[in-house]
Amino acid sequence: MTFRASVLTLYPQMFPGHLGESLAGRAMERGDWTLEAIQIRDFARDRHRSVDDTPAGGGAGMVLRPDVLADAIDHASPPDDARPRLLMSPRGAALTQDRVRELAAGPGVVLVCGRFEGVDQRVIEARGLEEVSVGDYVLSGGEPAALTLLDAVVRLLPGVMGNEASGNLESFESGLLEHPHYTRPQVWEERAIPDVLTSGNHAKIEAWRRAESEKLTKERRPDLMPAKKKPPQG
Repeated sequence: MTFRASVLTLYPQMFPGHLGESLAGRAMERGDWTLEAIQIRDFARDRHRSVDDTPAGGGAGMVLRPDVLADAIDHASPPDDARPRLLMSPRGAALTQDRVRELAAGPGVVLVCGRFEGVDQRVIEARGLEEVSVGDYVLSGGEPAALTLLDAVVRLLPGVMGNEASGNLESFESGLLEHPHYTRPQVWEERAIPDVLTSGNHAKIEAWRRAESEKLTKERRPDLMPAKKKPPQG
């Protein structure tokens, strides 16, 4: 089954971007996944090709019109389309590795890239858009976020990564941050590779890597550490 990605955007020229290179690009050439960038403005209803209007109740900026965006969504994703419809939004649920795995296991995604002040709430509700955030910051539009989401998903598709095992050892896959990496030369600027990594003792190496992952996670992302159970009282 080919993974199908449809991106609704005012800037289709931003796609595939970096996804046309390296492993993702080669996977696209093989037909492992497809990417369609749809111009929202093509569904405008006036001769000026307007896609936005002033916010109801007043305020700064402009808001994407629900009628125009709904027509674009309906074109990209008919009623029998099983792909989830995602709106890239800073107020959405945080994108996690678990969610990325779920998406990679599915038929594809429909991504809506917002612009201006946002998207009319009615089209979010009427078309069942799931709001997704890639971080606690604001971008100029949803396109960089959509590229980030697709990057995370496509690399997990079967056959994309040369070494399938490598994806299982990275940050967040185990619930911890990834351990440090080293390679030749043995000593560089008076800094040596830790002895355990050249010992040939695989059990000790795995124990070291686990300990380093736990140490880094505790220092940098304590929120990822598993909660310790309280001892029974009484």
